[in-house]
Amino acid sequence: MSLINISICLTDLPKNKIKQSENNGKKYINLCVASRKEVGKYGETHTVHVSKTKEERESGAPVIYVGYGKEFNPQPAPATYENTNSMPAAYNTDDLPF
Repeated sequence: MSLINISICLTDLPKNKIKQSENNGKKYINLCVASRKEVGKYGETHTVHVSKTKEERESGAPVIYVGYGKEFNPQPAPATYENTNSMPAAYNTDDLPF
């Protein structure tokens, strides 16, 4: 499983793109996370920008970048003598078939 940790600059969010729900009164904005072609200077692997409407895409409106992301692939630590030696003993092993 890989994760993408993102950071968003809230002051860069265009106020006219923030919509308030009629159901719960909460405010929302549609964002898009896209892979970068090349890793950035600080290890950024993704960009975050405000989603465009169909009309904005057709008119060629500029992309509003509001953040970045870094891909993270958590890996379990490999078993070594040191970390298996420090594990507690399995005491109740009578039910094992061998």
